[in-house]
Amino acid sequence: MAQTKKIPATVITGFLGAGKTSTIQHLLKTAGGRKLALIINEFGDLGVDSDIVKGCNIEGCNDDDVLELANGCICCTVADDFIPTIEKLLNRETPPDHIIIETSGLALPKPLVKAFNWPEIRTRVTVDGVITLVDGRAVADGLFASNPQAIEAQRAADDNLDHESPLEELFEEQLACADMVVINKFDLLEEGDMDKVLAAVHKEIRPEVKIVKIAHGQIDASVLLGLEAAAEDDLDSRHSHHDDGHEHDHDDFESFAVEFGEINDPEALIAKLLPIVAKHEILRMKGFVAVAGKDMRLVIQGVGSRFQHYYDQEWSDTATRRSRLVVIGDHDMDEATIRAEITA
Repeated sequence: MAQTKKIPATVITGFLGAGKTSTIQHLLKTAGGRKLALIINEFGDLGVDSDIVKGCNIEGCNDDDVLELANGCICCTVADDFIPTIEKLLNRETPPDHIIIETSGLALPKPLVKAFNWPEIRTRVTVDGVITLVDGRAVADGLFASNPQAIEAQRAADDNLDHESPLEELFEEQLACADMVVINKFDLLEEGDMDKVLAAVHKEIRPEVKIVKIAHGQIDASVLLGLEAAAEDDLDSRHSHHDDGHEHDHDDFESFAVEFGEINDPEALIAKLLPIVAKHEILRMKGFVAVAGKDMRLVIQGVGSRFQHYYDQEWSDTATRRSRLVVIGDHDMDEATIRAEITA
């Protein structure tokens, strides 16, 4: 039977470390029988997020339904990577009921939404909604600007200049395109923090956009899916700094992978990484670590000075027990020094 109804797709975006992967894992657990397919786009050459999802052992989550785009930011590789991947899913003998797209933390959501109007797919799939995850603790701490005080001082001195940093611009872009904003890490906020977060969010979102507060990525599929926003038909209301045709430049950021051997103490590793992150103003670290005497691999996830680590699954018989971390930061990071300090 020919398919006449468009397949819904949900775009999950958000800054580095906002909790997108944890949210997707919980979404899978609460899918309610829907057959979901995932497209995961990562910044960096180690597929940490897709590997975590593939190894989640959640019923209904098959490795064949998790597709990774690792050739660059999804919003900049639409023709080469994204469209063919969507077509591959749509052309399956049994297409998915719903497609979940996790963008990298550095992606602009609007060009991705615009891609759903491409002739190859526009009659077959629709954007059910754009979900923007916000790291509540980070926003309360003002981590979306490299130096907020200096920026505000420059603005005060010259109202005709735009001194926004790349991180602030990404934050604004992701919120401006949202159909729902999910403030994650609500449990880490102290009294008065939420007012700061809500003020920052409301400044950028459209009036009709709903805000949800969660902790640990715990939000059910019934909340995130079924928004029926048809976002690709509503592009004009979603403001972007790049609406004038200005190219989105990822030279503001770079990433590299650092490989090292087994470690003995995860806590000692975190204690070692913290001053490195602070010294070099690293945005994000993530990867897998081999711990001596442990059959399971250790997942490391760090944003700014906050790190979490946990064992997720046993090393497979074919996997090499090695430790690899992806480091993401500004384009002028001192890679040689950072690499030496991590492996020392």
